[in-house]
Amino acid sequence: MAGSKWRVEEFFQSGKGLAALDEHQVRRYTSWSRWVTLAMLAHAFLAVVRADEHDRQPIPQGLIPLTCNEIQRLFITLVIRPTHDAAHRLGWSDWRRRHQARSQASHYQRQAAEA
Repeated sequence: MAGSKWRVEEFFQSGKGLAALDEHQVRRYTSWSRWVTLAMLAHAFLAVVRADEHDRQPIPQGLIPLTCNEIQRLFITLVIRPTHDAAHRLGWSDWRRRHQARSQASHYQRQAAEA
């Protein structure tokens, strides 16, 4: 039971950060329920896109899998506020994911050496 509580807390933190769940000032129940519904739909969208991407395509060599945070960044920069061309943004995403994969591998290697 204690482990499941931590999982719920992680999902709630993720919803606050990714879907702006915590950015509403409650004035009436109706506005609050609409805001929470939209925030949860946004978070569900990110989670479904992430799961679909993991099922459809294998993870490219040397990159971490797409995360909800990375999908949010790509969605904002490619759809909502495009500032550069798509190739530039996708290249930046690949660079960041490659860097994170190297950092993760280095971290695991150091932990294994210490054990």
